[in-house]
Amino acid sequence: MRPVLFEDNPSFWFETLRSFGHIAYGGADFGEVLTTAQRIRGGDFDSWYDEWLATADRVAEVAREAEQAGHRVSAHDAWLRASNYYRSAEFFLHGNPADPRIEHAYQASVTAFRSAAALSDRPVTPVEIPFENTTLPGYFYEAPDDARGGPHPLVIMHNGFDGTAEECHFFGIPGLVERGYHVLAFDGPGQPGPMHREKLPFRPDWETVVGAAIDFALTREDVDPERIALIGLSMGGQLAPRAAAFEHRVKAVVAVDGVYDIAENFIRDIPGTTREQKAALLRAEHAPEVDAQLEQAITDSSVMRWALSHGSWVFGVDTPRQVLAAMLDYHLGDGIAEQIKAPALICDAAGDLFFTGQPERLHEHIADSTLLTFDDKLGANAHSHVGAQRLASARIADWLDDTLRPAA
Repeated sequence: MRPVLFEDNPSFWFETLRSFGHIAYGGADFGEVLTTAQRIRGGDFDSWYDEWLATADRVAEVAREAEQAGHRVSAHDAWLRASNYYRSAEFFLHGNPADPRIEHAYQASVTAFRSAAALSDRPVTPVEIPFENTTLPGYFYEAPDDARGGPHPLVIMHNGFDGTAEECHFFGIPGLVERGYHVLAFDGPGQPGPMHREKLPFRPDWETVVGAAIDFALTREDVDPERIALIGLSMGGQLAPRAAAFEHRVKAVVAVDGVYDIAENFIRDIPGTTREQKAALLRAEHAPEVDAQLEQAITDSSVMRWALSHGSWVFGVDTPRQVLAAMLDYHLGDGIAEQIKAPALICDAAGDLFFTGQPERLHEHIADSTLLTFDDKLGANAHSHVGAQRLASARIADWLDDTLRPAA
């Protein structure tokens, strides 16, 4: 798939494709995305914010007018699109977490999504999951009862490095609900809800986070404790398998896409022949040559510019080198992957911007795992298969159906 916009800027094209992909489950409309992107100056983060915010505001006004006139379906649809456009607006601004535009657009995104949820045909309930001394925000989607009756299988879904619980909707939650799954989508530490509310950064022991989500879900009598699946998107492709290694109430785990070692692809050019040597430099009190190398990478690559600035915020550190040092803790080595007892579906995007080769590595370390590679024949080879939501979601759901099928 050749970029049709922002040909010289992989980050801007990927984020545009991300919104095009969200058309599949109501998160965008083609003309709205195209005309917005055509107004943006390539590589200009302020221009990106201004134009996406303008579109989001216009679509939110469409939603308000429809709701006031009693057109519930039209309002629901417009609120969903506005939510996604507000999410996109503040995406590139995290190099300065104090920028008030971030909070404005994020809160507008959440408000729009909750307005849509209130108008949904099926119950979509905002929830707060008890976690240590706080709560984690999320949504519980109720599936319709079927002829068999009894409790439903549950899919727990979370995003990764930058996505929101609200955005999980556009990665296929309606399709899961349609197939009879309850779905619990949530933001954990390091993800937008906890970061905006209390600056709660990522933590490697993700099993504590998923364990809290399972505890919460099992307070409902309509959840089948023997059919709980976990889906992690993007960086969630490392977090979800990590959780499954220690939280054996997870009966099936899906990594979209699989990640064995978050840091590996980012530290290849750091001096040193072993991971330990690179880690020592990244964690050193002073390493001016590495600092200079990373500053050059930020200048040369829009992907690194965004990843390292956003990483500073979500890992709670101050410098690009500290971001890479923090990433070192997010891996499934030292026998962690081998502790996964649940069947695993490991998705692989042939053209991944960030984690090329990582799904194969994870597949090698999990005995009961299936590697599902998406290539470019149907436009599905981008990171997390953005642009091919229907195709990817169907294949994931079919695997879950086969894996969690109840005994006859």
